[in-house]
Amino acid sequence: MADDSGSGSVSDSGDDNGRRGKKRGAKKQRPFWQELPILIVIAAVIAALMVTFVGRPYVIPSQSMEDTLQIGDRIYVQKISYYGSDPSAGEVVVFVGPPSWNGHYKSVRSDNTAVRGVQNFLSYFGLVPPDENDLVKRIIAVGGQTVQCCDPQGRVMVDGKPLDEPYIKKDYPWYTDRPNAVYPAGRVFGPVKVPEGNLWVMGDNRNESADSRAHVSDELQGTVPQDNVRGKTVFKIWPPSRIGPVRTQNAQEN
Repeated sequence: MADDSGSGSVSDSGDDNGRRGKKRGAKKQRPFWQELPILIVIAAVIAALMVTFVGRPYVIPSQSMEDTLQIGDRIYVQKISYYGSDPSAGEVVVFVGPPSWNGHYKSVRSDNTAVRGVQNFLSYFGLVPPDENDLVKRIIAVGGQTVQCCDPQGRVMVDGKPLDEPYIKKDYPWYTDRPNAVYPAGRVFGPVKVPEGNLWVMGDNRNESADSRAHVSDELQGTVPQDNVRGKTVFKIWPPSRIGPVRTQNAQEN
């Protein structure tokens, strides 16, 4: 009996110790309402990092890039492509307009100081557009190249080579039997040698685009500094009927 009692005593004591150990080691699950603020902060930090270093969405406000991009399209513009490399001809980019491009720009921010502060804060997370004149165009020529129009068929030329541009929707008429008008009444412009580190950009909807051609009289001859580029347009994310990639089409390689 002593053996039985001792055996039972050891068994009971082990069970009690095991249960107490489990109780001490177990972590109490927090209610969801306590974890929610932490999850929101983590999501906000991730969103801010994505907007700052990876890319952000933009909304197309004008018809200058039709049919590639249409008014109301929401696009995703990524920055990763330009870490260690420069923008290239044929890419569709979003950039901040140089000073001469900003004459008609109106701030998207409220006049109310408090509301403006909230808008600026939300902009860090991609929930509100940045307060800058962001434009979207296609790169036609890069630094060191000479761009002009036109060849005998009315095509844009880069370094004397005519471009066949399948993405153009509309252009000014081209006459072979009489002189053609200079932009903005016609196709003719240039020649312009693009400064190193700058870009010559144009809209796909040529007769509805106030692009580099409209600013040739400024100090940059209508070109845009590469540092003004916010990123490369890679995808249309809205509306559903328009979802799809935005492809680079380098007419210089045709």
